[in-house]
Amino acid sequence: MPSVALAVTDGTPLFELAAACEVFGVDRDLAAPWYDFTICGDDGAAVGGWLRAGIQHGLETLAQADTVIVPSCRDAADPPPPALVAAVRAAHEAGARVASLCTGAFILAEAGLLNGRRATTHWAHTALLRDRYPAIDVDPDVLYIDDGDVLTSAGKAAGMDLCLHLVRTDHGTAVANALARTLVVPPHRQGGQAQFIPAAVGHGPDHALAEVLPWALERVASPLTVRELARRAGMSSRNLARHFHAVTGVSPLRWLLTQRVRLAQELLETSDLSVEQIASRTGMGTATTLRRHFNEQLGVPPETYRRTFR
Repeated sequence: MPSVALAVTDGTPLFELAAACEVFGVDRDLAAPWYDFTICGDDGAAVGGWLRAGIQHGLETLAQADTVIVPSCRDAADPPPPALVAAVRAAHEAGARVASLCTGAFILAEAGLLNGRRATTHWAHTALLRDRYPAIDVDPDVLYIDDGDVLTSAGKAAGMDLCLHLVRTDHGTAVANALARTLVVPPHRQGGQAQFIPAAVGHGPDHALAEVLPWALERVASPLTVRELARRAGMSSRNLARHFHAVTGVSPLRWLLTQRVRLAQELLETSDLSVEQIASRTGMGTATTLRRHFNEQLGVPPETYRRTFR
């Protein structure tokens, strides 16, 4: 059973803490085994500024976990708690995968885990992170960054995106999507998506692509073109591209390709269809095309992905 430890200190905000608890701390029978979830910190820490938490495991327990989640700190401008910094560093040295949510990146930075790496945090604090830790390549424009054994995310909802990304990495797309449906959140927002978006990946009725995105998803196996999408949306191709960047952070063709790869992931996990059949079902055309785009997005060929998640 993979173990996940959540680091809690005095003043830890509730939102990111609750997101991690919902994702890793509740076994919904989606995969077996799920996670052995532990909350570590100081007993009686004031979570959210007013709730006193009864914590049974000290920060030293972080070093025993496979994955350590570091949520937001109380105030990014304050010096990080030395005990937490030392515990996170020790956990990483022991082999743990360490992920920060929002301003938890400052804890990882103080521990030296982000030196020479690309990292992110809430857009309002990226300048401070860059100024305080010049050895970090700070990217203010993304939702989260996966650098292997160290991951960072932007603010608030992006922390949920990163938690779902970890589940997707550990258990596959089908499980992560099922969990997202249970939590009633978007199943997949790409890490590289911009932080400044007026709507969450096309969900909800209040943006210009509210009708065309579901329409395109139903026809993902067809050879859709930008001109067809623009005609359906009732706008020019140039205007469509502008709205796609505003809503999803990517171009229309990049968004469509991502949906096709996501569908291919699910079919590889849940069906016995051949790679050639999946290429046809996802609008990729040929197995060669599917393998190229699949490998570009996920870093492994479809056959390897199937062996991992079947």
